[in-house]
Amino acid sequence: MINRRNNVDMPTNMIKPAVLITCLITGLLRTEIVSAQSTDEIVVEGKYLFTDQVNALKTPVPILNVPQSLSIITDDDIRQQGFRELGDIVRYTPGVNTSQGEGHRDSIVFRGVRSTADFYLDGVRDDVQYYRSLYNLDQVEILRGPNALLFGRGGTGGIVNRVTKKTTIGENFGAIDIGADSFGAYDVAADYNIATSEKAALRINAHYDALENHRDFYDGDRIGFNPTLKIALSPKTTLDLSYEYADHERFIDRGIPTQNGEPVEAFEKITFGDENINLTTLEAQIFRGLLSHEFSDTMKGNVTVHYGDYEKMYRNLYATGYDGTNVTMDGYLDPTERTNLIVSGNLIKEFNMGDTQHVLLVGLEHIKTENENLRHNTYWSTTGNDKETFSVTRPMDFTVNSAGVTTSVDFTTDLNDHTESDITVTSLLIQDQIDVSETFKIMLGARLDNFDITVDDIDDASSTSREDEEVSPRAGLIFKPQENLSLYASYSESFLPRSGEQFKKLSASASRLDPDVFENFEIGVKWDIRPNLSFTMSYFDSEQTQAVRDSDTGEASEVIGLTVDGIELELKGQLTDQLSIAAGYSNFDGETSSGGVPREIPEYSFSLWSTYQVNEKLGIGLGVTHQGESNIKNNSATPILPDYTRLDLAAYYDIDEDMTLQLNIENLTDELYFPHAHSTHQASVGEPLNARVSIRRNF
Repeated sequence: MINRRNNVDMPTNMIKPAVLITCLITGLLRTEIVSAQSTDEIVVEGKYLFTDQVNALKTPVPILNVPQSLSIITDDDIRQQGFRELGDIVRYTPGVNTSQGEGHRDSIVFRGVRSTADFYLDGVRDDVQYYRSLYNLDQVEILRGPNALLFGRGGTGGIVNRVTKKTTIGENFGAIDIGADSFGAYDVAADYNIATSEKAALRINAHYDALENHRDFYDGDRIGFNPTLKIALSPKTTLDLSYEYADHERFIDRGIPTQNGEPVEAFEKITFGDENINLTTLEAQIFRGLLSHEFSDTMKGNVTVHYGDYEKMYRNLYATGYDGTNVTMDGYLDPTERTNLIVSGNLIKEFNMGDTQHVLLVGLEHIKTENENLRHNTYWSTTGNDKETFSVTRPMDFTVNSAGVTTSVDFTTDLNDHTESDITVTSLLIQDQIDVSETFKIMLGARLDNFDITVDDIDDASSTSREDEEVSPRAGLIFKPQENLSLYASYSESFLPRSGEQFKKLSASASRLDPDVFENFEIGVKWDIRPNLSFTMSYFDSEQTQAVRDSDTGEASEVIGLTVDGIELELKGQLTDQLSIAAGYSNFDGETSSGGVPREIPEYSFSLWSTYQVNEKLGIGLGVTHQGESNIKNNSATPILPDYTRLDLAAYYDIDEDMTLQLNIENLTDELYFPHAHSTHQASVGEPLNARVSIRRNF
């Protein structure tokens, strides 16, 4: 169980494993400290954030000089470990864990804060609820801690930024990937870059996934198409244009009930949903344009225009109660239509002032969002409401209730909500990275957000509005006793308006409340042991006051406070020419405002992925992830998700210099585990032993 937080000092149960792991790492390496590469050299993938291309930090900062805990997962990492979704990446990243997301969306817990909206695409907000594909990515950046300075509202516990593959002028290249697994799923992805002229090039990424897994009825498909065009308007001006089309459909699985404080293992093969009802669909069209200009060697600017049109639907039945014999089922139909227009501009200026060097960032952003959402409750003919009780069978029979009476369900009789939301956000941010000396750096900044929302309740013929103006500060101090070692301390804040992440509701009572507030203090060390091997360690203390869905039924809202502190460690890179490693460890201690234990915070988690190049053609990989016990409900010792350990294996064989055959085996020991839950009777069943074979051809 998670120990309750008594004060802001680092608990001894965190210090001991941290010291042991640190000593183990440094003892095993036994290597001399090697100076890190100069920050003036070419950007190395996974070593620097791709921030000069308008991504996570918006200014080019080597990871060593970022006063914040973060992880970068490259496209090579994604391919080698066989990742298919963001949740796979999170499993091997310290400081974050997955939530269920009701079976239809990415949902990540950042340092104890669950989010379905803190996702970004090339630094631009991507807040619609869906499962994001990985086919067109160069890397994924996971930043931990409040991030309102750069991203505005949200980013409360952290953010995920997906960096897309960029078009390259003057080159022709491509690749195709084909894979299939033992569940019956298969996929194909293609990537092709062609130089259309001396000053322009076109790159096309496309994929198709046929989805299958171990659960009854589960299937679906995903289609993605993403052409990008780069034009050199002048030697110092470039224009990038992008269009992405996404068409997704999949079965929704909300997991199994709990009893006696844990998921009912006897139900591992039972799907508590209907083959013809549980469904989510997404159709999205996303247009992006980026104009970049170098005014001089020390000043550049860029303007991004992003327009997204999304149609999302999810409809499901799920278990909301279990008495040891019968299960109570609930459900709803939830269609959403949203458009996002985002215009942002950044100006970056390097200059000297006396003996100090500065990198000044000034940014403006304007967001216009229109959102329409309906929520239809289930309506059972026998009960006349949204719930009915059934016997547990495989498959579940929802035509006869537990009393043997014929029943039926519809999603049109009971309209729970119909709202239309109009959101306008205008933001100004200023940040200065100051090199006071060769060993001391300061990062200071603040963002002013004006968040204006109006929610029209069509069903009740009412309208509620609220306008918030929030200043989000950020400060960081960096001390570098040597070029490849930095010690840092930072403070940051973020906020979330009472309309929540998805803008679906704003009651009169909620509109009178201030936004949720998130504060974070962090200290850490970053050490580039060698140019291709780095170690980071951080300790953080965060305080949050937030409105969330309750963890019993997942429906009602509750306002809670939460404090979380903990440590995170990560070692990543090449131990030898043949052996690489990516290891992470986190240990959290949390407490709610009522003195209870928070939900979805494993006491500790550990991950390790290592690859060994046997010879020029053959490589093998081994991975292990362990997640400690965690609570499903706030302020309750039960129910829990038991701790688990999962082993993964991989092998790579280069048929020739342009073709690679790959085998990935997940859950090698076939352990039964429950990685996450949405509420008390919705615990997800982890995937059993399965294998995926893929082949990649470069041309």
